[in-house]
Amino acid sequence: MADLQATPIWQGKPSRIPFVRRWQDAWYERRFLAHVAPTHHIYRGVYASFDEAKASIPAGRTAGYDNAGAADMYRDRTRRVFINDYPMIYWLERFFGQGARSVFDLGGHIGIAYYAYQRYLEYPDGVAWTVQDVPAVNAAGRAWADTHDARRTLAFVPSISEALGADILFAAGSLQYLEYTLVDAVEALPRRPRFLLLNSVPVHGTTTYFTVQNMGVTCCPYRVTSERDFLGSLTDAGYTLLDRWENPHRHCTVPFHPELSLDRYFGFAFARGAGA
Repeated sequence: MADLQATPIWQGKPSRIPFVRRWQDAWYERRFLAHVAPTHHIYRGVYASFDEAKASIPAGRTAGYDNAGAADMYRDRTRRVFINDYPMIYWLERFFGQGARSVFDLGGHIGIAYYAYQRYLEYPDGVAWTVQDVPAVNAAGRAWADTHDARRTLAFVPSISEALGADILFAAGSLQYLEYTLVDAVEALPRRPRFLLLNSVPVHGTTTYFTVQNMGVTCCPYRVTSERDFLGSLTDAGYTLLDRWENPHRHCTVPFHPELSLDRYFGFAFARGAGA
């Protein structure tokens, strides 16, 4: 999904003149809250924590994915893939070839990847694909599956704790919305997934921070992780990086913070153990 292109008035650093800076902030806050186009995402603010970012969303404003507006998004993506999906399809096929049969799709919405990828990849017999998402999205996913899941191998669960025993932990564009980090979730599982397959991850060269994303129908706290924090934590948890790729079609422009803005996102494939 394309993000709204930055306009010159907020591409640069904030003014050092106090009254000009207050005007910049007020002007952009009005623009941010007025944004209602679901085809574009815009961002506002830099925060130290998920809770701080969440607290900055005005009371009465729809927040997070647990609502009808967010649950109704992305139907078109069940029928198409994007250029950065092809590495995911490649590694998913490799992992299936190594015996993986259970996929735990973290934040997989209504099963977007499950539907889209099977048009390009033959799922082996015995595959079980489980999506974990918020209640409103899970309900929408089950309703969609009633008429679209011909294989009857898609399930929906409310908690990542149910990833116990999964061969592949799959996350495509969802890690940035979580209150917890991926490594915290993985380390809490008594049996960790054999493979991690991650896409559209916003990674900054040096800094971990939170911002707020307005996707038109809702506002969400949004995590950007430093490369050292992201890769280092998974390495420490016993995972070996097999591959990484870039998606230059996704970007995150944080107004008045060009040093924190991203001009691309990343994808990663990991396997557990040094002999992966």
